[in-house]
Amino acid sequence: MTDTKHEVLVIGGGVAGLVLALEVADHRRVTLLRPASDDQGASRWAQGGIAAVLSPQDDIEAHVADTLVAGDGLCDERAVRFTVEQGPAAIEWLLSLGVPFTPDASPDAGYPYHLTREGGHGARRIIHADDATGRAMVETLWRHVDAHPQITLRGDLTAIGLIGDARGRCRGARCLDSQGRLHELTAEDTVLATGGASGLYRHTTSPQPASGEGMVMAAELGAELMNLEFQQFHPTCLYDPEGPAFLISEAVRGEGGLLLNAVGERFMPAVDPRAELAPRDVVARAIDAEMQRTGTDHVYLDIRHLGETAIRRHFPTIHAHCAVRGLDIVHQPIPVVPAAHYSCGGVSTDLEGATTVPGLHAIGEVACTGLHGANRMASNSLLECLVYARSCGKRLLAAQARPDADIVPLQWGSQVVAPEIIGTIRDEVRQLMSARVAIVRTDRGLDEAARELTVLYQDLANRVREAAPSVALSNLWHALRLARLTVACARARRESRGLHYNPDCPVHGDAHPHPSRIWLKDLETKEAPRDEMR
Repeated sequence: MTDTKHEVLVIGGGVAGLVLALEVADHRRVTLLRPASDDQGASRWAQGGIAAVLSPQDDIEAHVADTLVAGDGLCDERAVRFTVEQGPAAIEWLLSLGVPFTPDASPDAGYPYHLTREGGHGARRIIHADDATGRAMVETLWRHVDAHPQITLRGDLTAIGLIGDARGRCRGARCLDSQGRLHELTAEDTVLATGGASGLYRHTTSPQPASGEGMVMAAELGAELMNLEFQQFHPTCLYDPEGPAFLISEAVRGEGGLLLNAVGERFMPAVDPRAELAPRDVVARAIDAEMQRTGTDHVYLDIRHLGETAIRRHFPTIHAHCAVRGLDIVHQPIPVVPAAHYSCGGVSTDLEGATTVPGLHAIGEVACTGLHGANRMASNSLLECLVYARSCGKRLLAAQARPDADIVPLQWGSQVVAPEIIGTIRDEVRQLMSARVAIVRTDRGLDEAARELTVLYQDLANRVREAAPSVALSNLWHALRLARLTVACARARRESRGLHYNPDCPVHGDAHPHPSRIWLKDLETKEAPRDEMR
């Protein structure tokens, strides 16, 4: 069925989607798709905070420089500078909405709210709400969104694809309701805020991570994807094979936490002069190497020396959660392991969130703005959500009406693909990505991943052609194609840079590196050759 035409359709209800809705709704009607699962998305689980130049001891140039260093030569400096310069105003906007950031009443603070420091930052510039910043932001933003008369919330629909027209413009989204009925939501402008692709891996830092669904939805309309090979693994996820994923914030190391191996020895000082405060890619690889060297499946993060008062004050959420899991972090080191955490690549956009497809915008983790380059610096992600959601909102307020064109129809089959088949293929994809396309990749492993994913792709493609639409099948189809695109980008980058480390080409291969660019049509022709990056 086709619903009434919408003005601005926002797909995703994390921080980026909520901010965009509030920016636009005073002047244009907004329809926000926020299924119940969005409440468990990455935004809510963000612990550390938001990086911004707020202290009189800090400055814009220092934040820009730190971000460029962390991005390992692949950041778009224009995007970095734009983001950092917009940061203080974005924080003031959040404060005006009532986000309960942690205050700092100490006489030498210099700023009324507590600022912590995280890996890669040369100054204290992370504003936070205890150790549950994401939750505080989502809950505050949600109250304002829920009360706004021009925002319509649809929690009953899940987008499975975008609608294109004969002119190549995005015209909305195709969705399924809880009964499996198809809805076509046509829209003047469509915004993806669907999150990243950490769900391609077995171990992640989010209980219900996205698997790049939004990225492939955009690619189906011809959007360019960029830097897919740069998947960030957070160095410190709580190691508990029997329990759900839980992130141990970067701020724990920022406040003095030490990484120890199985026999209680520090190993980071021998790896990098910044030790535990090195950027995440350095720390994650060091932990991975130490685990392999010692034959263990985790290391330890020790904050016992901080004392109970400081631990309870700075990390109440982490302390309480670990206690529920039977771990007293006041007296015990925390067992941790790297886990898929953040996608630095995604749908290529400009500084206002516009993609290469007219009428389609992307903000938040689904997008690739050039800010992060080859490695995201801690707490720049929520900053990116804020800055680009607000700049995208301003663009949408200035958008001009465009003539309609015929919508490109889709044909559906009637076969039902059994949940067991979907689950089996999804597990195989995650296992392959975790084993072959994770923290360290090799030529042989990437070649094997490409071959095995191609077999899975051909099998699933045959099923999809005859299948009736379903959310689970759609999500798997998106994820499998994104996995293949990611492997193609990883094979093509003949160097090690940032989050992409390959011992078969361990050094930087280009003094002037370029981002990887790929399109969905590449899967239908050939994978990107190793010596050529589009």
